[in-house]
Amino acid sequence: MKFFDRYRLTARAPSTMRRAVLLFVVSLPAIGGSLFAEEADSPATTTKIVLIGHELDHPWATHMYLPTCQLLAMCLEQTEGVEAIVSDGWPTDESVLDGVSAIVMYSSPGAELMLDGPHARAAQELMKDGVGLVAIHWATAVKEANKERLGRRYLQYLGGMWVHFVGLTIGDSTLAQLQPDHPICRGWQPYELNDEFYLNPTISEAATPLLQVQAQGNDLVVGWVHERPGGGRSFGTTLGHFHRNFKIEAFRRMMVNGVLWSAGVEVPEEGAPVDVTAADVALPPRPEEDR
Repeated sequence: MKFFDRYRLTARAPSTMRRAVLLFVVSLPAIGGSLFAEEADSPATTTKIVLIGHELDHPWATHMYLPTCQLLAMCLEQTEGVEAIVSDGWPTDESVLDGVSAIVMYSSPGAELMLDGPHARAAQELMKDGVGLVAIHWATAVKEANKERLGRRYLQYLGGMWVHFVGLTIGDSTLAQLQPDHPICRGWQPYELNDEFYLNPTISEAATPLLQVQAQGNDLVVGWVHERPGGGRSFGTTLGHFHRNFKIEAFRRMMVNGVLWSAGVEVPEEGAPVDVTAADVALPPRPEEDR
């Protein structure tokens, strides 16, 4: 089945959660239409984007890494010339990252995912080669125990990070654009959002704060961009705790704009297309043991 050749979900043995995700994935062709057409019928791709998630590690309907990566991949491929591949964990097949323009992590702390393990050197080479980097929500983090060992490099690559666990809060706020002319802010206006907000993020002086909310009576940066010295764009946002927010068109557009910008793709003045149906953004079947 060509779908699984393109949207890789590593070779680990399926757990119940993984089977639920696979059921969700298999159901998408009937929902998403042209996304799963034979590759022979698709236009030639010029920009390869790899989205990295993994199995659930939070309560149901939060941190839905793989279903959300599949949803973002569906939206990304609505932009002509983009190929989006989803990987369960950092790809074990090195060829998956051949010719990649951007890596997107929606995962547990991204510093450890990216910079620990046998692939760490290869990941650093990708950054040196100017590959784009996007980290969503917890993927912006580094664990406190690894701050000294990994934090400096991760900050250099991403432009900002959140040390786990320096505090968070759940609340309502207007999502404000600090740089309304930036391509990531195209096609959407500030709106009211309920999310989990990470307090006290570390933002590099070389990065540019982009998105802001009000939390506990204070301004709080929840998104930033970074154009790395020597080449390469990075976009980090601490937003994305609740799956329900990905049902919001403006929220999806902000995320997809950010991925495209990081990959070096021109973002349309009206913002990226992110058309989905209610079925597309529905959660996959819940594992029996979690009900």
